[in-house]
Amino acid sequence: MAQSLKKQRSNTIGVIVPEIRHHFFATVISGIENVAYDAGFIIIVCQSDETLQREITNTRALAANRVAGLIMAISLETTTFEHMKAVMKQGIPLVQFDRVVPELNTGKVIIDDFRAAYKITSHLIDCGYKRIGFLAGREGIALNQLRFNGYMQALKNYGIPYYPELHTGTGGCREEDGRIGADMYLAMGNPPDAILAINDPVAVGAFCRFREAGLRIPDDIALAGFSGSPESALIDPPLTTINQPAFEMGRTAAALILKQLNSIDENFIPETVTLKTELLMRGSSLRREQD
Repeated sequence: MAQSLKKQRSNTIGVIVPEIRHHFFATVISGIENVAYDAGFIIIVCQSDETLQREITNTRALAANRVAGLIMAISLETTTFEHMKAVMKQGIPLVQFDRVVPELNTGKVIIDDFRAAYKITSHLIDCGYKRIGFLAGREGIALNQLRFNGYMQALKNYGIPYYPELHTGTGGCREEDGRIGADMYLAMGNPPDAILAINDPVAVGAFCRFREAGLRIPDDIALAGFSGSPESALIDPPLTTINQPAFEMGRTAAALILKQLNSIDENFIPETVTLKTELLMRGSSLRREQD
């Protein structure tokens, strides 16, 4: 406590995530705690519930409690960043992960979303699919745009047409958004033969709705997602996905915070760390003759 008072900071690190129920974010939190605990810090976790106002409230509350640093992934509603800039002006180190604001000069832990989307779209094309839809998240979020750009580049490079009507979504990242998106595709006269979803929960939601409608996966429609969540391996057939190293993302974010806290350089330059991903090719995109 004496050391905390002397340094004018506590031994706590604040963490803000869009939602704790999402396996990806829960695993990131575990990675953060793993590193922070060994360094003598505890973490305080808040969830924004995908709303800007709760994110602002959480940010202010953590700053008021003099957290030593703040680690966060922005909500789907976050298009203004004054609350984040305010934290930085107070001298509180800020590290972003997964969903980041590129223009803010903070530490960042990301994947190459463009390359990962390009890779998984290329896989769908290699499997013979010609009408590939993109079931999107919220427009304006950098992650969503990068994945869409990767999808578009793969279509272009392989000479596969882009059908604007197949680029759809509800702006959300949960299972119910996938079900709604699936209904949009089911209502089309000429639906896609494959879909790349913004993440695994959306893909799983769409998967369940298509199965309820009597479609065979992947024979009638193929599906692919992002994150490598446990449920992606439990559905039948299992979901093709991009495996993101969530635990390592959390550990890296915590390491970046600690590095900044321990630095005596007044001109400290925050780092951006890009972690590797893995394409998991599974039954939701592989027809039997391709297995």
